[in-house]
Amino acid sequence: MYFKDTIAAISTAVGEGGIGIVRVSGAEAISIVDQIFKAYAKPKQNLKEVAAYTAHYGHIIEPEIEQVVDEVICLVMKAPKTYTQEDIVEIHCHGGSVPLRKILSLVLDMGARLAEPGEFSKRAFLNGRIDLSQAEAIMDVITSKTEAGLQVAMDQLEGGLSKQIEDIRSKLLTLLANLEASIDFPEDEIEGFSFAEVEERLSEVLESVEDLLATSKKGRIIKEGIQTAIVGRPNVGKSSLLNALLRENRAIVTEIPGTTRDVIEEVINIQGIPLKIMDTAGIREAEDEVEKIGVARSQKFLQKADLVLLVLDANLGVTEEDREVMDLAADKDTIVVLNKIDLESNLDVETLKKELATERVIEVSATEEIGINDLEELISELVFAGQVEANDQTLVTSLRHQEALEAAYEYLLTVQETLAQDLPADFLTIDLKAALEELGKITGDTVGEDIIDQIFADFCLGK
Repeated sequence: MYFKDTIAAISTAVGEGGIGIVRVSGAEAISIVDQIFKAYAKPKQNLKEVAAYTAHYGHIIEPEIEQVVDEVICLVMKAPKTYTQEDIVEIHCHGGSVPLRKILSLVLDMGARLAEPGEFSKRAFLNGRIDLSQAEAIMDVITSKTEAGLQVAMDQLEGGLSKQIEDIRSKLLTLLANLEASIDFPEDEIEGFSFAEVEERLSEVLESVEDLLATSKKGRIIKEGIQTAIVGRPNVGKSSLLNALLRENRAIVTEIPGTTRDVIEEVINIQGIPLKIMDTAGIREAEDEVEKIGVARSQKFLQKADLVLLVLDANLGVTEEDREVMDLAADKDTIVVLNKIDLESNLDVETLKKELATERVIEVSATEEIGINDLEELISELVFAGQVEANDQTLVTSLRHQEALEAAYEYLLTVQETLAQDLPADFLTIDLKAALEELGKITGDTVGEDIIDQIFADFCLGK
């Protein structure tokens, strides 16, 4: 695909930094930058004549008044071996908002158009350099919250998922071709083809799709994290527990009940799992209006949470307020955290386990950081129970991919049922084509333009 216009955008984050980058891509990228770039050693140097993948030191100037805007290095990359498969120039300048905006303004004045969010990556996809799943992985790399998340995103960016999807589609296309040949030429015997072999190959494909779908839960967790609420009555040590998990004093801790008036939200990396953890206000009957609002928010976050850390004070034992909080968390995946075990305990752990009908009870001292590693281990076991390890295979992390795989799986099951009923081959081809279309949505082979636009609209400007 050929794009007539040339696009430009600032590709580094807003704010001050050592270096900022203005990226320009398109057929006129080099000639546009050449109009405002003056090389230091060779003032008459023409960027259009330099070799690809070379760096050039000099200044960006305002052409009309010959005024220096900034000292820069221009990286010149020529099509087709670039990110977008178009000519690209990156202007590396000082990382302040003023020089970046001024340089971008000059580039636009010379004929470039301001890029839309994700338009560089969109061009890379439309020009065939990457497929749609790889394009989506770019944002996953940028937004990854843990090393495990980065590892999964990089696997997809390098084509891990794409290769598996293409392998499945290739097998289905072979089946479809053989079936259609048997319909068009019923009198001819097709070598290596029989309905028994169709059933065998279909079973292999179904197993491959099942394996991918089995990774979706863990993949989504690694990508998006787990909404985790720390709840309990006032002064049981919720904020101390948050601080212990963070390994820093993020929340204010006092002996005064009700110190936490609002929800404090942080992201914690626990064995590769991003926990979006919320330290909530103590749940109780509050008279103070501000505390009432905090308690109401705590209850709201408790209902939204995927995982609840219910904190009890082992020193004081279980109170009526504790039981009320237990009731609120009754239908949630809950770990009961018995805090303050460095003090004298007034709780019988086995009795509590029977009362709550759970084995997920962990004893800790948040202030002394006793039992915190055991708590993290229990969280990991609970979240990933029965799931594959992050580095075992490619993981499905996108809800869009999961839905496409599920739809394809249903069509393939229908093909299997049609085979069992010994119906004509025409019926098989209908559902095989539908399954192929669903799988093609993952890589972008069969996806509509509206979906493509929606995906890239969520990208950063300049990527």
